[in-house]
Amino acid sequence: MQRLMAQFFAQLAHSNAILVRVQATQGSVPREVGAWMAVFADCTVATVGGGRLELDAIAHARALLQSPNLERLQHYPLGPSLGQCCGGQVTLVFSPVSAQDQVALAQQLRPAQMPVALFGSGHVGTAIVHVLGPLPVALSWIDSRDQPFPPDLPIGVHFEHSNPVQGAVAHLVPQSRVLVMSFSHAEDLDIVQACLLRQRARGDLPFIGLIGSKTKWATFRHRLEAKGFSAAELAHVTCPIGIAGIYDKRPEVIAVAVAAQLLLLAA
Repeated sequence: MQRLMAQFFAQLAHSNAILVRVQATQGSVPREVGAWMAVFADCTVATVGGGRLELDAIAHARALLQSPNLERLQHYPLGPSLGQCCGGQVTLVFSPVSAQDQVALAQQLRPAQMPVALFGSGHVGTAIVHVLGPLPVALSWIDSRDQPFPPDLPIGVHFEHSNPVQGAVAHLVPQSRVLVMSFSHAEDLDIVQACLLRQRARGDLPFIGLIGSKTKWATFRHRLEAKGFSAAELAHVTCPIGIAGIYDKRPEVIAVAVAAQLLLLAA
């Protein structure tokens, strides 16, 4: 989304556009309320659903660029009028915008972002950052090692060195989804323990995910029980992480499985 916004504003600096937004929907439709597309005279940015709906929307937007007095609200019954099989109905609003509107647009178009705290900058952590980067996620990436994070990563990722690494847990954004995959099992245990203590005190970490096998979690569980954590508290930890049924261990595959799990939790 940040990439699309940057592309939109870069183009808007040189030419006016029509912002097309999904205002209302009914039944089965391609995109949700709030989805947007910017239409310029010679290009478009983002999408309101594709297919015939989008073709008609682009045509109407470009007509508005030439004749600003045309209707700015359009209702589309997808089946009867456009021949699309979705069968629902979409209402689009068309708004002329220029470079002067960038500040307001940045506020209007910013999607709700799910906070995610990722502990560990190894191969899997790096792959997860690449997958989460284009998604509506506010990502904090934390490691104890005083070394550079990998270059060429998505815009907007917050990097933090924390030693001891578990010290960063106290400062996480409320409602953060936590992913634990540091370079050592000892650090992983310290981070999980800190998360459970925060969850006990504040109840504001809805997901604590630990990378590893069932055997690893059995060992951690035994040690955490010895530290006084109850079965109900330990049930708050998910290990292994990622949606079930994917057994490939390549970092990129794990990253997709974990991202899917986070999106399911947010649904």
